[in-house]
Amino acid sequence: MWSALKPSDKNLRYWQVGLLVAFLGLWQLASRDQQLAFFLGEPIKVAGRIWSWFLPFGFGPSLLFPDGLPGNADIYLHLGTTLLETVLAFGIGTVLGLAFGLWLALAPMASAIMDPYIKALNSMPRVILAPIFAMWFGLGIWSKVALAVTLVFFIVFFNVYQGVKEVSPVVLANARMLGANQRQLLRTVYLPSATSWVFSSLHTSVGLAFVGAVVGEYLGSARGVGYLILQAEGTFDVNTVFAGIVVLTAFALVLDGIVGRVEKRLMKWQPRIGDTEKL
Repeated sequence: MWSALKPSDKNLRYWQVGLLVAFLGLWQLASRDQQLAFFLGEPIKVAGRIWSWFLPFGFGPSLLFPDGLPGNADIYLHLGTTLLETVLAFGIGTVLGLAFGLWLALAPMASAIMDPYIKALNSMPRVILAPIFAMWFGLGIWSKVALAVTLVFFIVFFNVYQGVKEVSPVVLANARMLGANQRQLLRTVYLPSATSWVFSSLHTSVGLAFVGAVVGEYLGSARGVGYLILQAEGTFDVNTVFAGIVVLTAFALVLDGIVGRVEKRLMKWQPRIGDTEKL
């Protein structure tokens, strides 16, 4: 019964916006208590801090912003550093995960040999590698990229590996009967089978790439949004901490949206859920 009640896109958007407005309203009401505001921050001040980060001009005191809105536009260097680290880690981790996933899925002997080592590396808490990467690559962007790559790599690797293993033996047999060689099987059977698994992993990898970059900035950096958040935590400025979280979340959603658009373009051959239900 309930599964048949599917809201329209317009009504769904209203519900989503309404939920956000209700959450912000409750947060603002709770922050009227100064003790709670010290720990929870205030949405108005968080918005003011984001404004001052991105816009060079400010405004004087008003009803919504009694302290006014200063304008500095000083976040672009920090944000650019974090985004560069994230994009590099996302790209490198994805390529390496795709390459190793295909190789081990198609090489049973190599897969059997490497299996215990891959499981051991995946089980290791990779955040502890951050100091080692800092010694190897310095405190520049590459130590953050290296840490984020270790987070992205295994997500993509295991999805590609599983996607190739899930190829139907019947499809493989039919392709071989038609005379397909190993290269043609890779292009027309294995890669299409792994593609849907790859994109499902990329949506998770975007967030993990940000996590790796920000954690690396926490442990040693002079630039980046993680560095700004760390500085704010040192002065108990919870509004700046939440402002940094909001900015990182917004840009993670933007990157995830880009991945979604690429997925729709490359996966046109895959039937939609509604189409399969009709069949």
